[in-house]
Amino acid sequence: MNNTLTLESNHTLLNEIQTSGIRLASSMDLSTREGGAGPTDHKAVTIFGSTIMIPVYSYAAKHSPFEATTPSKMGYASLKKNGELITTIRFIGEPKFYKENTTDGIPFWKIARLHSKDVLATTILQNCIRYKDKETSCQFCAIGESLKYDTTIAYKKPVHLAEVAARAVALDGISQFIMTTGTPASPDRGAKILFESVKAVRAVVDIPIQVQCEPPNDFGWFRTLKDAGANAIGMHLEAVTNRIRNKIMPGKAEVSLEYYFKAFEAAVKIFGKGNVSTYILAGLGDTEQEILDISKELIAIGVYPFVVPFVPIRNTPLQGHASPNKEFMHTILNPLAEALVEAKMTSDTLESGCAKCGACSTLSTFEKKQSA
Repeated sequence: MNNTLTLESNHTLLNEIQTSGIRLASSMDLSTREGGAGPTDHKAVTIFGSTIMIPVYSYAAKHSPFEATTPSKMGYASLKKNGELITTIRFIGEPKFYKENTTDGIPFWKIARLHSKDVLATTILQNCIRYKDKETSCQFCAIGESLKYDTTIAYKKPVHLAEVAARAVALDGISQFIMTTGTPASPDRGAKILFESVKAVRAVVDIPIQVQCEPPNDFGWFRTLKDAGANAIGMHLEAVTNRIRNKIMPGKAEVSLEYYFKAFEAAVKIFGKGNVSTYILAGLGDTEQEILDISKELIAIGVYPFVVPFVPIRNTPLQGHASPNKEFMHTILNPLAEALVEAKMTSDTLESGCAKCGACSTLSTFEKKQSA
């Protein structure tokens, strides 16, 4: 059946699968991290030639019409919708570097994780000044969960990151490294930690790197990060209106949208068009039009708006919040992809980062449909 599917039906179905999630056969053991920062409760799955992150442990996934059979040793499984066979999929296996340790004995998998099929990602500082205060914390954030379950360490030293990066490239063909961080109390908002980390990794391996932090107090950090070896930077809005920012992320909302846009413009001058991006979580309460309007403003100044369906994470205030449905996402992603193609700022033109990887959204498949 899948061999006859058109590009149009493929990208539409991928959008539905990512928003719905996949139910797993009860005997499956995917060694998937549950809880924590990043695309937690997800699994990288290759479907129709695209590798995307699919929720497998979320509330929506448990009630999804999509179900995967127990995979073979190579990760292949049948995907069914409401009991009807759709196609064969492949679960991405555990990378080889997970089996190794740092020189001081820390398992590599506690330092950095495999995202998608060939992307290395880490949260350098596994805490945030706002996280433990309900008056300031982002209600969708679970940055402290992985510490609670001992699946990471609080601070990844530059030497740790360098060791992991070198081996991940050698053993697993990693194509890029994404470094994010919880926000520290310092006014640079994590830029200094990122600078030290990028410099250490660049000393041992040549790999594209994206750094992610809140806009620093001094925009001179952008040049410092670029000179250290960062190829791209992400400064994530998550929500795009003050109405939702104040409600969902009150502490982070104190950094105004106006200040974000000033930071975006300054960063584009250093990193170049498209290599500055922002993560937008669709489904928090912003309307489709509100997301599209700000996305077009971002594209106009050279910033890539990476729009991702919000997936609630357990043990957060929003754990019972509904994910956006396929129609909501399609209404955003189709015209957004058209605007990105017109601006010649598609995911394949970027040097590194979440948007370059593309696995947490089906936006890149909409881009391909627009370019076809």
